[in-house]
Amino acid sequence: MHDAAAGSVTFFTDHYVNARAAQASDMIAVQLRETGLVTVDGLRSRHHVLAFASRLMDLTSHPHSAQDGLTLIRDTGSHAYRAGFAGLGNGELQAHTERSGTPQPPRLMLLVCLRPALTGGDVLIADGAHVYGRLLDSCPEAAMKLAQPRTACYGAGVGYATQVITAHTEGRISIRLRQDSLARWSPVVRPYLPHLRGAIADSQHRIVLQAGQGYLLDNHRWLHARMPFSGDRRLLRALGEPCFSMPNGFSPLSSAVLGRPANHDGEEATVKGAERVEVGTTMFDARHPHRPGHGRPEAEMKLRPIHGDRARMCRGQGH
Repeated sequence: MHDAAAGSVTFFTDHYVNARAAQASDMIAVQLRETGLVTVDGLRSRHHVLAFASRLMDLTSHPHSAQDGLTLIRDTGSHAYRAGFAGLGNGELQAHTERSGTPQPPRLMLLVCLRPALTGGDVLIADGAHVYGRLLDSCPEAAMKLAQPRTACYGAGVGYATQVITAHTEGRISIRLRQDSLARWSPVVRPYLPHLRGAIADSQHRIVLQAGQGYLLDNHRWLHARMPFSGDRRLLRALGEPCFSMPNGFSPLSSAVLGRPANHDGEEATVKGAERVEVGTTMFDARHPHRPGHGRPEAEMKLRPIHGDRARMCRGQGH
């Protein structure tokens, strides 16, 4: 995790767009298509946050949102131990995407700090493109398994059967994830969750938000988390669909972008095992998410088989 204080400032600056600039909306749209993340400042009131969000997205409601579509994120003192309500406590939040248990999660999420915590409360944010690239590099089998349809079930009750990685046309993918008690997993993917969590941890950047600062992200690409905190920390969140065009998902990053080591010939190492070689089927019963079921078969991407020491390490049987 990239967590130095100077790194936090640099990361915020690298993705910053002046929301008050004349062409801010156009610049934000371009940056969201390219990197999926924009950082902003100067949003010091609910009015400012709502006005900014309304310029860029059609707001969608949330069970915890007010009539204007914004949700106040704070420690209520009464929600922390309720399943699915950890965001309204002061404890750690593991990396997740918003509304993962709905058929179509909102594409955009805006989170703005109104009042920072007394201590802690830092945001941990990870680019799903980096997470996916690291999975392919360290354990291609994990990337394949996590893309099998209906291998995750998110939400209370029956929940919504889906998968962590979803493939789209032209090689693009999207990610949806939750890791609390309302996430249930098929035995197919459960052994590979440590690899996923490791790839997320290796991809995370820490952001220390001050009053008026925030970030706008592609909720189908970026995962965000929170560290425990004390004090009256208050943030506003907006969810919605962009008022501009965005293609489905994101393009996986090249090994050059990920900064992988060179091979023995001095050339950049390339990702192996990510080639689509055949189509199979998998089934997952949402009523019994801990075992394969007899639901509707869906397409599944399969990777080349992995053999030898690398396969044993990928399954947690190596070093």
